[in-house]
Formats: sequence, structure tokens, C-alpha cells
Amino acid sequence: MNKTELITAVAEKAGTSKKDTEAVINATMDVIKSMVAGGDDIQLIGFGTFGIAERAAREGRNPQTGETMKIEASKAPKFKAGKAFKDAVNVKAAKKGKK
Repeated sequence: MNKTELITAVAEKAGTSKKDTEAVINATMDVIKSMVAGGDDIQLIGFGTFGIAERAAREGRNPQTGETMKIEASKAPKFKAGKAFKDAVNVKAAKKGKK
């Protein structure tokens, strides 16, 4: 599913226009990005938590030359699914396996 399909599905489920739904989804993503970039976690009970993963500096290898190189420390966005989300995925996966 891409963003356009998500907007359509949410608009149908919520009974709102696609234009209004797109504005809400865009605003939600903007807030999540800015809050996480600012160092805050966003916890949506039953869905999951958005946050930052700290990656330490380390040594790696250039795959083309095999030469050792230094990889700088960095931060990356992360998402940890909540229990209700995990349970919903596992129920659907179990149902598919029984067919």
C-alpha cells in the first residue's frame, strides 16, 4: 500500500474527504518527524513507539576494495510495535497459515 492508497482507505473508513484525510495524515507525519528529530519519543498505546536509535562509531569495510574504513556515529529513526499491534499481526498470520 502506498500513501495514496492509505489516504483512500482512511477516508473511506472515517467517512471524510480524501483532501481532509490527506491533510491530517501529512500533519501527523510532520509532527512525528519533527518530534523524533528533536529527541522526543512518540508513544501511541496499542500501536507502537517512534524514537531514535543511537548507532555507535565502528569500523567497516569497503565492499569494492575490502579496505577498512571508519563509520561515524549516527542516529536513525526507529519504530517499536506495541503489543496490540503485534497481536493483531500474529492473529492474521495464524489465520493465513490455517487456510
